[in-house]
Amino acid sequence: MAKDKLYIFDTTLRDGEQSPGVNLTANEKVEIAKLLSKMGVDICEAGFPMSSDGDFEGVKRIAKEVGPLMEGREKIGKPMVICGLSRATKGDIQRTYDAVKYAPLHRIHIFLATSDIHLEYKLKIDRQECIRRAVEAVKFGKSLCDNIEFSPEDAARTDKDFLCEVLGNVIEAGATTLNIPDTVGICVPEEYGALFRYLRENTKGSDKVIWSAHCQNDLGLATANTLSAISNGVRQVEVTINGIGERAGNTSLEEVVMSLYTHPDHYPVYNDIDTTHIYRISQLVIQRSGMPVQPNKAIVGVNAFAHESGIHQDGVLKNKLTYEIIAPEIVGVPSNNLVLGKHSGRNALKNKLEELHISLNDAEFQQFFLRFKKLTDAKKTITEQDILALAGDEFVNQDSLETYKIQNILITTGSDVLSTATVTLHKKAEGKVLVDAAIGHGPIQAAYFAINRLIGRKISLKQFEIQSVGSGDDALGKVFVSIVQDSEDKEAKSKAFAGHGTHNDIIQASVKAYVNAINRMIETERK
Repeated sequence: MAKDKLYIFDTTLRDGEQSPGVNLTANEKVEIAKLLSKMGVDICEAGFPMSSDGDFEGVKRIAKEVGPLMEGREKIGKPMVICGLSRATKGDIQRTYDAVKYAPLHRIHIFLATSDIHLEYKLKIDRQECIRRAVEAVKFGKSLCDNIEFSPEDAARTDKDFLCEVLGNVIEAGATTLNIPDTVGICVPEEYGALFRYLRENTKGSDKVIWSAHCQNDLGLATANTLSAISNGVRQVEVTINGIGERAGNTSLEEVVMSLYTHPDHYPVYNDIDTTHIYRISQLVIQRSGMPVQPNKAIVGVNAFAHESGIHQDGVLKNKLTYEIIAPEIVGVPSNNLVLGKHSGRNALKNKLEELHISLNDAEFQQFFLRFKKLTDAKKTITEQDILALAGDEFVNQDSLETYKIQNILITTGSDVLSTATVTLHKKAEGKVLVDAAIGHGPIQAAYFAINRLIGRKISLKQFEIQSVGSGDDALGKVFVSIVQDSEDKEAKSKAFAGHGTHNDIIQASVKAYVNAINRMIETERK
């Protein structure tokens, strides 16, 4: 059976960044985009250029720096398309084009709500005005760029016949991809698949465009809905790494790709994703976004390839295929076996970093090597998981967002006394060393109170989570936090910022995560 190409459209840097507490810097976006390109993603939605100057510059940088890259794409034969999101207005569309135009292959993605509830209460326009705006927007976009995607927002709750009318008109106006979003995640698989059948059969010019699926995960059905759409003619899927996104998130790239991988005869499509990069980019997005995945997350969760039951363990020891439908190495899950130790040199470490798809320049490598050597003094066995965690933590602050840097932490604590923490921070821009102390119910609270005093802000902790990297009493601890600023400004008070820190001492990991979140908050304010 001849198979069609399925285009993988990744929106981690746009829809994924809309997750509460996620604020990626331009450097972090470029870093993620480079790995998306290397793993074979076809289209990268790099941002929403009109939303802010920072987002515009981020999309522009990705277009310039990542757009031309061909590493890992030799078999595909062309670079990744860089896409920007735009409302259906000329100002938005022009701004988006001005950001993406530097990429050899670029796309403008225009959206306009079409459901009656959105037209009446949000846009306050009628159906005919909706069609007029959609056509005008697509025509203007087409005058700037050949590659135009159109999304009727809240398509799943739009009257089907009206939706066909809108889509037929935008096809005539020049749209090349039609994306049908289940914006509120209300569909079930049979319903979503049937919607595509109806639209393809009843929309004028439907054979001239690529049909695309975009699903939200409010009912936990995003991946199932996307697979149903593929079975009903969709040839582009919009996904995010780890399924991050607004509310309950989006369709997970790794779940769709591996569903297709494990059912090669069931779906009439193929894709160009190099699955061995999946775990690495999952970890990168976790580290940069500060959003951990649950242990039982399909494909990339820490328990995805763990076997607790004695019967399961016995079966796997005899033949892995008894209980594993995917070999861990297929998605790049690192080994827990000893790979490096105290006597390992620079070349051994450099080779291991290359195996794990971690790229560092000479200065970064020297810095990383020193941190690695410190870890070997505290931890007897260094695994691939340790190296990934260390790399993610070491370079989480390697750009302009590092306002404060931790110099020292001194803790006094006991079982029946209040803990005392003395924290020393370096304020980089002013070259100042700041020292203060505070008490709290436990060493971490005391340290956080001391930091609040040092920076002169009232910060509230919204979320705190500790994970172990590997096992053993010398395992690294990975801490994720989410913070908000106590402020009379409602917008500032409602905006959460995530942070991440790794150390073999969980108190130090906790302080690193807290300072990382504060630095992100300050950087966002500065921009």
